[in-house]
Amino acid sequence: MMKKVLSILMASAMTLSLVACGSAAPAAKSDGGSASGGLIKVGIINNDPNESGYRTANDADLKAKFTEANGYDASFAYSLKNDEQIQAAQNFIQDDVDYLLLSAADTAGWDSVLKDAQNAGVKVILFDRTIDADSSLYEASIVSDMAKEGQTAVDWLAGQNLSEYNVIHIQGVMGSAAQQGRSGALDTKVAAEANWNIVKQQTAEWNAEKAQQIVQSVIDAGTPFNVIYAENDDMAKGAVAALDAAGISHGVGKDVVVMCFDCNKWALEELLAQNWNYDGQCNPFQASYIDDIIKTLESGGSLAQKTIIMDEKGFDATTITQDDVDNYGI
Repeated sequence: MMKKVLSILMASAMTLSLVACGSAAPAAKSDGGSASGGLIKVGIINNDPNESGYRTANDADLKAKFTEANGYDASFAYSLKNDEQIQAAQNFIQDDVDYLLLSAADTAGWDSVLKDAQNAGVKVILFDRTIDADSSLYEASIVSDMAKEGQTAVDWLAGQNLSEYNVIHIQGVMGSAAQQGRSGALDTKVAAEANWNIVKQQTAEWNAEKAQQIVQSVIDAGTPFNVIYAENDDMAKGAVAALDAAGISHGVGKDVVVMCFDCNKWALEELLAQNWNYDGQCNPFQASYIDDIIKTLESGGSLAQKTIIMDEKGFDATTITQDDVDNYGI
């Protein structure tokens, strides 16, 4: 009889042990982060880090901030194509991230997937670039004012008081917020002024080699020009390579005015040497802003503002200093 009782007790203990170790339901995600170790789970969608020096700095800034040591479980996806970014967003939503951080390749086409994110309880934060979507679909936007960047650059160019402006306009990825903002001001000025002309307008998709080919094609055609307006530093570098190969002078007091955006340190050094003329700042360091927003939301607080505009400026080769290069170069 005693052996039978012991046998029953041992079987019961084994059953309880199996229930505790093998068949308990997984813990639900808490308000303070994912179920895994209390980390906040984020999916970060960005453009290709190799796109430009700006993007490399931007990606490195995000990777330095969104680490396990800082309380995050972060996954990254990269593409210069909107459809691939949208697919990555859908994957992150299915993966049950807490936050979706997005730098969109194109401003359009995001409504549906952001509604899916909202329905799934995923909070969306935009960085670097705006999108054409209702603001109710995202928590906050930390961006550069691309239209202001373009207007500041065009105002600077107008201030050079050239008798005629014959511009090679090298555009970034078409449809991106950066391209739209930087192109818009120039297009408006050219339409309004009789002595402003676009001799070539073509996308090089942020790529130096493609920019070099565009400028070379204008040189080969014998079309006169005196301004290169490149929408990032890398494309300006490619454009200048074509000028150098053809023996065309550029920079302060030279044949061709060279303009660009992003303020890589090496590009600002070209301004300091007066080989190039203008560089418009685009601030890549948004991770700390995003981190502050997430901490505010996680603590149940409300955001003081929905859109945070990065403070930026333009640099002129005739006034830039070594301190500017050291402090603002990326």
